[in-house]
Amino acid sequence: MANFKGHALPGSFFFLFGYWWSVKYSLKYHNRRLNKNGHGNSCFNHLEVIEGAVKIICAVIGMLAEQFVPDGPHLHLYGGNPKTWVKLMNWQHTTMYLFFGISGLVDIFTYTSAKVPIGLDRLMFSVAVFVEGFLFYFHVMHRPLMDQHIHSLLLITTFGGAASLLLEVFLRDNIVLELFRSSLALLQGTWFYQIGFVLYPPWGGPGWDVNDPTNVMFITMCFCWHYALAFLILAVNYTLVSCCIQKHSLTNSGESEIKLHLRNKRGEKDVRAALLNGSDEE
Repeated sequence: MANFKGHALPGSFFFLFGYWWSVKYSLKYHNRRLNKNGHGNSCFNHLEVIEGAVKIICAVIGMLAEQFVPDGPHLHLYGGNPKTWVKLMNWQHTTMYLFFGISGLVDIFTYTSAKVPIGLDRLMFSVAVFVEGFLFYFHVMHRPLMDQHIHSLLLITTFGGAASLLLEVFLRDNIVLELFRSSLALLQGTWFYQIGFVLYPPWGGPGWDVNDPTNVMFITMCFCWHYALAFLILAVNYTLVSCCIQKHSLTNSGESEIKLHLRNKRGEKDVRAALLNGSDEE
């Protein structure tokens, strides 16, 4: 992970999941408002299963990338001459991906088996995000000031996300918590890219001065700008989904009114025809 691509890979995962959640939960919320009888819930359950499968695939890709890059540990944890730990940084990243893969597996079982209690998926997801933050806390020890600080800002997104997911175990289908989690995933995704640009510029050359305290001040402010961008994405997606749902609802209600009007017209014609037939018989 000590390069730009190594930060861009998890950054892409988190950003895409956050973006997808911002759309999915907005759709789910408006669907519940319009269909209070529960229609459409099965469709979202199928989406949860697909999401769990995608989570597993992303986790496997991440683990394979960490283990089998040219300078990776290749599944060797301890060895060499003299005997030492082998690439512990890669092993820490592999452990992070492992827990997200387990979370995806629990997602699938939760929505395909009636024996698994609802809420276990959120609990396992909370554990996975907590493990990510826990490992990151000890991940950057003995590094330069800037390197430590820019990585430690990820702890806000990870522990915040873990707390939000834990609340979702008990407050199911809470749109505020779901969008809050989406915003933290978006923030974490863009921030991984920011770390890559600061420490490992993709265009080559040296990174930022990691011992300059003014860079620490700027990067803290930059973190807030990233969160503002995440909220902007949430607001745009929520507004677009709301407008599309409202337009679709108005179209359906208009079609229903037209069908009802035509049905009434046919009924009136049938009544007239029956009256005329009755008068002819007399």
